[in-house]
Amino acid sequence: MTVDKDQKFRLDKWLWAARFFKTRSLAADAVSGGKVRVDGDRTKSAKEVKIGMQIQIHTKDIELVVGVTGLSNVRRGAPEAALLYEETEASKVKRENVKVTHSAE
Repeated sequence: MTVDKDQKFRLDKWLWAARFFKTRSLAADAVSGGKVRVDGDRTKSAKEVKIGMQIQIHTKDIELVVGVTGLSNVRRGAPEAALLYEETEASKVKRENVKVTHSAE
């Protein structure tokens, strides 16, 4: 994936392109509602995403912590979208623990 150096990557568009949200408007609502944090801080939808940032995403059941490894404003298939981020080990363990807890209920 080639990246134009002058191109800006908005947080809401990046979240949508990485397939965390079905629409850009849902991504923007999550950011403005405090469900998405960048490097631990609340932010705005227009925040510029850069490689190396850490993004926390809270949804109904799970909390994901991912590091940005790629940039895109275009939504593609899931295999390509997965190249835009890498979930932290701590996030994977926490997510698995939640999954086990919910299945035991």
